[in-house]
Amino acid sequence: MLKTSSAGPDSAQAPASTADRPRQSGPFTDSRHRTRYILLVAVLVLVSAGSTLGILLWDNKAAPGTRAFELIVGMRMDALVVIAVVAFCQAFATVSFQTATGNRIITPSIMGFEALYTVIQTATVFFLGAAGLTLFAGGAQFFLQAGAMVLFATALYTWLLSGRLGSIHIMLLVGVVIGGGLGSLSSFMQRIMDPNEFDLLTARLFGNIGNADTANLKYVIPIVAVTGLVIWLRARRMNLVALGADVTNNLGLNHKREVMVSLFLVSVLMSMTTSLIGPMTFLGFLVATLAYSATDTYDHRLVLPVAFLIGYAILSTAYFVLRHVFYAQGAVTVIIELVGGLVFLFVIMRKGRL
Repeated sequence: MLKTSSAGPDSAQAPASTADRPRQSGPFTDSRHRTRYILLVAVLVLVSAGSTLGILLWDNKAAPGTRAFELIVGMRMDALVVIAVVAFCQAFATVSFQTATGNRIITPSIMGFEALYTVIQTATVFFLGAAGLTLFAGGAQFFLQAGAMVLFATALYTWLLSGRLGSIHIMLLVGVVIGGGLGSLSSFMQRIMDPNEFDLLTARLFGNIGNADTANLKYVIPIVAVTGLVIWLRARRMNLVALGADVTNNLGLNHKREVMVSLFLVSVLMSMTTSLIGPMTFLGFLVATLAYSATDTYDHRLVLPVAFLIGYAILSTAYFVLRHVFYAQGAVTVIIELVGGLVFLFVIMRKGRL
């Protein structure tokens, strides 16, 4: 007995239902999104490689292979290492900080790192004179500044996040107030300072790649590498933290503890870069904002490398152009801060809130 199918003759060509389609989830929405990310990384690597070769080889009048050529390349390589360290610290610290605070506008600078750096530098000149910067230099000064920043930040968020209120918003507000108070103290000392000493101090209070003491890189690089590795290994945890306290706690992670660990790692990175070259207020914001927009994904394992590449590409390209085209090497941070400030205002005006 033949069985008659109730389906029509075209049933074999009928499309599969939505329930029969394979489902997938991940940081990429589709294959085009993945391809766009790969192309983005490739372009950033090419730009970074081009600017690196330009800095090393452009206007190097010594013949390749000679001792003079190697010396010039070696001196320029020091600047590139500083650029890479600063870009890495600013990128990883800002992305992690914005995830911990749940806000993509504010940056670690709001915690008072730069104000504390300014106070230490100003107090050194104020109490010890111009010779104090020479006597109190090298590894001792570097670790004193970096240690003071880490202790300040750790005490601040441990006190405010572990207390009865446990509010990250209060922590940020207190950080702003303390930073303003430290800035006022620095201004007071600068006003009654000898003008010649003030001129010497001014060069230290503005972020400048040329200010970096390359002798400290042997301490900075291992610390930054270990801290960055820890942040990278915690990327999946930060993905959960970005979902909010309720979701994080429901999925088995202690949100408050994760935030405190992230803020400690951020304080280490920010203390390294600020002690190395001085304050750079808007570089981290600029790098993080561009990374979020370019990657369009939630996964920190994809955002963090792009943020670093963007930071390195911006700093190295600006350094090359201003050094070899406009012969204004010291203006690198001026341009970066100007562009970063304009991007900050644009984002604020578009969102209409912090």
